[in-house]
Amino acid sequence: MGDDIEDDISHPNPVGRLSVFYYGVGHMLNDITAACWFTYLLLFLTDIGLSPRDAATVMLSGLMDFTIFSGELIDRFGHFKIWHGAGSVLVAISFSSVFGGCWPCEIFANHSSTIETVSYSVFAAIFNVGWAATQVSHMSMMNCISLNSTSRVVMASCRNAFTMVANLSLYAVALIVFNVSEAKTHADIENQYRWIAYLSIFIGCCFVGLFHLGTKEPRLKISVHGNCCSRVSWTYWFKKILYYQVGIVYLLTRLVQNVSQAYLAFYVINDLRMAQSAKALVPAIIYISSFVISIIMQEISWTGQRLKAYYSAGGILWIFCGASIFLLPRSMSGFMYVISICIGIANALMTVTGISMQSVLVGSDLNGCAFVCGSLSFVDKISCGLALYALQSFQSMSPKVQNSLSTNYISVTRCGLGLVPAFCSLVGVAVTYTMKLNTPCSKPLMEPLLE
Repeated sequence: MGDDIEDDISHPNPVGRLSVFYYGVGHMLNDITAACWFTYLLLFLTDIGLSPRDAATVMLSGLMDFTIFSGELIDRFGHFKIWHGAGSVLVAISFSSVFGGCWPCEIFANHSSTIETVSYSVFAAIFNVGWAATQVSHMSMMNCISLNSTSRVVMASCRNAFTMVANLSLYAVALIVFNVSEAKTHADIENQYRWIAYLSIFIGCCFVGLFHLGTKEPRLKISVHGNCCSRVSWTYWFKKILYYQVGIVYLLTRLVQNVSQAYLAFYVINDLRMAQSAKALVPAIIYISSFVISIIMQEISWTGQRLKAYYSAGGILWIFCGASIFLLPRSMSGFMYVISICIGIANALMTVTGISMQSVLVGSDLNGCAFVCGSLSFVDKISCGLALYALQSFQSMSPKVQNSLSTNYISVTRCGLGLVPAFCSLVGVAVTYTMKLNTPCSKPLMEPLLE
């Protein structure tokens, strides 16, 4: 056994396609619930009567992150699949409660905005605990399945492809629900989102079961010197310049995705006055194009320079998309479908390469990989929550007031979807240019490592 591990370290083998598939489906529950969270939570909360500030408070509660603690516990005790399974159960239970209505309001027969905000915020925080455990265990597992740099990028790409499948599944469900049922009352609105949440959980749980059936617990969680008990100290990462560079790039990439996703539905309905079906159709186009690019990226042999080049290409493309969104007049709303294709391509390029840069940072220091994933995700969640809270705080006017203004009115939604992602992409490209990513030569994707 020891000789086999040493051989894996010296000559990292590629991972089989079936193993890549089983790994890739493992984040589906997190992805589909996160898609619902960032796309429809603000709409749901404001539709049922919460103010934009209270709605942002609920979302911020769900982004108060526990990933850094999850990473430390996983590094200390191991057992990725146990953490993944426990987190998935917690996600399913708490997420259904977030969109299931205000339980304390029914118990105390009081529907004040304060009680509603506190209720939704508590369930949002619980949801995030489970989400963090699932995310960190799944992301760090990728580094322990193989030391092959190309295989790590392939797994990240497959993971991102199924993120697109999760999002497409959500929008398919949402499109059906919004077209089948009409929301005329407060109760109708709650029922719409409740059905979307329950169906999303069911779909996600099916894929989580497939992941646990097909993926074995990784056996490469060992230092390059073969000492199973050694752990990499936090300070080891803090002394690396690359840690901060990768952290900034990952943070900016997640800001681009999350902020744009949160304001996309607002933008197409309130700013461009597109049909209600556009709330599902425009995001679906983004995810289809992103899915196609993620599949194509699995066939590329990756090096550090290629990671930088593809990330920069995605960032530059997002800059043009952001400028187009900011300047797009209501009379040319149909052009949004073309922009959506470009956004999907840019998202795939930036996400896959941004996550893969973490694998380059980790290298063979596997006993600290969960901390890396957890700490970077921690900063990502906090920054996204604060960014959305700040933008929502400026969203003081209702859609009716905005609709009465001229078409030249520059809304917070337009800035959030256009300027913020474009600026983050610009900074991300600049930081990427300064990186020194060294990756070993990788073999083609042929034989499975886990068999």
